[in-house]
Amino acid sequence: MSQIIDGLKYTQEHEWVKDNGDGTATCGITDHAQHMLTDIVFAELPENGKALSKGDRAAVVESVKAVSDIYSPVSGEVIEANLSLEDAPENINEDPYGNGWIFKLKMSNPEELSGLMDAAAYKDFVESGE
Repeated sequence: MSQIIDGLKYTQEHEWVKDNGDGTATCGITDHAQHMLTDIVFAELPENGKALSKGDRAAVVESVKAVSDIYSPVSGEVIEANLSLEDAPENINEDPYGNGWIFKLKMSNPEELSGLMDAAAYKDFVESGE
């Protein structure tokens, strides 16, 4: 079973978001998603200052199997991209909730977090195979 972290919020597209408590959020892809993609070999990161609406394409990851869009779980402005992924995209596979985070946002509508799945709901979603 893939690792799912309590305290994070999840999307049906297998992104996770962490409310940093200061109006910012850290975003990445779930352990389940990185398992489905297998070995990630490239990450195209968003530029600082880019405005994203919930559901907008924020980044792209390329694995040996596929190229996948990464969508923003909430609306906001990109304040930081994880530049270490340019040289070490495998961090997404090795530590998707830690060193493998993809970008950080200054949230413009933090209320959007309440519409995302918590860990228990995401676990049920993954197990349902949707």
